[in-house]
Amino acid sequence: MSSFVHDFPFDPSYGRTLDDLTALPAPLAPDGFADFWRARYEAAREVATEPEIGPLEDERDGVRIHRVTFASVGGVRLGGWLALPSDGAARHGFVIGHGYGGRQEPGPDVPLPLPGAAAILPCVRGMGTRGLVPGIPDVADAHVLHGIESRESYVIGDCVADLWCAASALRELVPELAEAGPLGYLGESFGGGLGALALPWDDRFGAAQLTVPTFGNHPLRLTLPCTGSGESVRGYHREHPEVTEVLRYFDAATAARFLELPTLVAAALFDPAVPPPGQFAVHNALAGERELLVLRAGHFEHAGTAAETAGLVAARQRFFGEWLGR
Repeated sequence: MSSFVHDFPFDPSYGRTLDDLTALPAPLAPDGFADFWRARYEAAREVATEPEIGPLEDERDGVRIHRVTFASVGGVRLGGWLALPSDGAARHGFVIGHGYGGRQEPGPDVPLPLPGAAAILPCVRGMGTRGLVPGIPDVADAHVLHGIESRESYVIGDCVADLWCAASALRELVPELAEAGPLGYLGESFGGGLGALALPWDDRFGAAQLTVPTFGNHPLRLTLPCTGSGESVRGYHREHPEVTEVLRYFDAATAARFLELPTLVAAALFDPAVPPPGQFAVHNALAGERELLVLRAGHFEHAGTAAETAGLVAARQRFFGEWLGR
């Protein structure tokens, strides 16, 4: 079924057609799923994030980019970037998640989807030079297993909380956003999966884009080889099958059943790092307005990559303009 020449020892399309992928369901929520996440959200909202803006680091694409730091759950202080409009007050706000490679700079997430927007681009704990935390691995294969023994200790839950705290920091640093309407969220790969887990419980957001989201449909993911962090989880599962009970609480597709925000999902037909069935399961489960942008490939450079990226940028601008623009 693969549409590209490759040397992976498996088929990154996993034998699924588009019709197959759009029919995939999401796992049902385990007992206490919503209560678990709502309690974590309430705890994160209690954090005094005490954000601090650093010096100007860059100015481009209509924004001034500063270093930023803020506090998150567990007494951790994290860093990232804050983008502010070069002229005038902010009319829109965004929280922008990152992939499992971390984030070394704002990169292609700037320019922002709407003119006159501000954004926080946090590094979640353990990831990127500004998210390093003692004791938390900074390599994806190890990070994704940190604390996986229980739902209370699993690092992914705290990474979700880091996004909630980033939103709090953004609204404190840019107070005009309180009157500017709901925030938008953008997340790709790791950031897409975290977004699906974070957004159902947070009424500060009004629309989201999830690009090739990970953590979707863990029962199926555990059967699919890949080159991403999911392979590390598969290896752990072989030795510790009981981990499936923990993973049920961190399934992005299950969380999508509770996600009522308008959401644009860009999902790939071919992806060696994040198996497409998991990506599409997130889209298929969304409880609110949803839009699907089908990509030929994710996490894989090909002759059409530039065109697909341009199409995604255009879709993002149109989508957020429709749901958040005014």
